Amino acid sequence: MSAPLRIVFMGTAELACPSLAALASWPVAAVVAVVTQPDRARGRDLKLQPSAVKTLALARQIPVLQPERARHEDFIAQLRALAPDLLVVAAYGQILPQAILDLPRHGCLNVHTSLLPKYRGAAPIQWAILDDQPETGVTIMKMDAGLDTGAIVRVVTTPILPEDNAQTLHDRLATLGARLLLETIPGYVRGEILPRPQPAEGSSYARKITKQDGALDWSQPARTLWNRLRAFTPWPGTFTHLPATPTPQLLKIWRAEIEPARSGPPGEILQADKTGLLIACGTGSLRVLELQREGGRRLATADYLAGHPLPVGTKVSTATAIQ
Repeated sequence: MSAPLRIVFMGTAELACPSLAALASWPVAAVVAVVTQPDRARGRDLKLQPSAVKTLALARQIPVLQPERARHEDFIAQLRALAPDLLVVAAYGQILPQAILDLPRHGCLNVHTSLLPKYRGAAPIQWAILDDQPETGVTIMKMDAGLDTGAIVRVVTTPILPEDNAQTLHDRLATLGARLLLETIPGYVRGEILPRPQPAEGSSYARKITKQDGALDWSQPARTLWNRLRAFTPWPGTFTHLPATPTPQLLKIWRAEIEPARSGPPGEILQADKTGLLIACGTGSLRVLELQREGGRRLATADYLAGHPLPVGTKVSTATAIQ
């Protein structure tokens, strides 16, 4: 590659930032534009906030485009005028029409955080943890018009560690994806790395996570709930209800460990002391190590219990209508 590759980068979420940063600093490429979602109202004051990718692009002095819909003809015309050699997509948030996929002479590469065809869709990191997978990874694929159905170009794997949660795994995969992208592009554009179709067997869909998914059902096995806690940290978190008057109190659980040998009626507090809050599950129990009551601070369970003692035998219940 003598002349720098003209790359248009499309991304929105924090996951995409390491890939953009790597490409922007890469001598063999020129990122001629960044495409990201429009600024959205966020926070308690609902002020318009730029995406993480826009903030990074502006800091690198890269032109930014923010179409409301990527399929609009005026936006496609803007892309065509940029004459990109390659489009790179990571956590953009919209399905691209064929008219865009056909624009770059080397097509469009997507950085997807799963071992495709497993976990196509919006939340592959969370679902890999939820399903108790031993490993996950990043797939670089050549995009087609389907939802994460494009041909596989390169793959890297990483174990899902017991101490991992969605945030730590997200950060590791984002870094791995950026590295894999730079390792892949030269051979791909020279035709030395040939995309291969995804396997016909083994596909799954990772639907978008909602806040209500964080409700803990204590009739489930302790390992299932432990995986749920890890998958939903930091968002949406996992929640349970403590008995209180006039209404149950919502409790967010941040960290816990499995106690397979201890059991009791699901949802019953078996122990409440400086070692944590031991709650019986359908099989085994969870020792809650960090928690946060609604409107309060995140605390070690021992510190919480010092101010809010909970008698052994108290029953917690599945949280409903989480706001």
